[in-house]
Amino acid sequence: MSNIALLERPAATAQARTVRPQQPEAAAPLNAAAADLPAVRSPRGFALYVGLDEIKAAEAGVSLPLLVDALRRTLAELAPGAETHATVALAPHGSGGRDLDVVRLALQEPGAIARTKAAAEEEVAEEESGVTVDISRKRVLIDGESAAFTYKEFELLQYLVLREGRTIERSELVSALWQAQDDETPGERTIDVHVRRLRAKLGRYEDIVRTVRGIGYRFDRHADVVIRYGHGTPSPDRF
Repeated sequence: MSNIALLERPAATAQARTVRPQQPEAAAPLNAAAADLPAVRSPRGFALYVGLDEIKAAEAGVSLPLLVDALRRTLAELAPGAETHATVALAPHGSGGRDLDVVRLALQEPGAIARTKAAAEEEVAEEESGVTVDISRKRVLIDGESAAFTYKEFELLQYLVLREGRTIERSELVSALWQAQDDETPGERTIDVHVRRLRAKLGRYEDIVRTVRGIGYRFDRHADVVIRYGHGTPSPDRF
């Protein structure tokens, strides 16, 4: 108990013991003051989050169990009295995101949970108005409502979005979005029809797809347009 008292109020406690050892009534105000101090905390260990999947581990010539065993042996050499516990974080295949972020969230790390919650709240707020082009989920939200885009319409918009600010020629759109063997491969002018349909579904936000006369089309981001690439990382074909 004396050690706790020293941690809570070292100067005052020492004075009380030295100056007034025979006056117990002086302890009352000191205890009251100590009660107002925050509880003293001390480190009891640490958690090391490692972001590494089995494929990357194999490429490095190791495995997750081998890494865990190596870390445990190192810790046993440095601090023999330390207790250890290892947990492997699992995630669905193709879930994406940084390995380290997935691990921290799966293991309920408070900071990761707080950031995920804040991001979800922000996403809901942003999707209530304007246009949200969700690359990861292949969807477009307009004022919070899912727009009925066809697959090809979304591919057309996505191609422009991922090349934001760059004018794309009609011929490039045709060669990028339609295979040569497709039965319905459009001519360059037929692209105009697809763009008109796309703009019609964008409604009052149709001007995010700009016509560059004599050349092609360009995506211009507005303040009310949000692009989501998924898990905080850009789409692989973004440049």
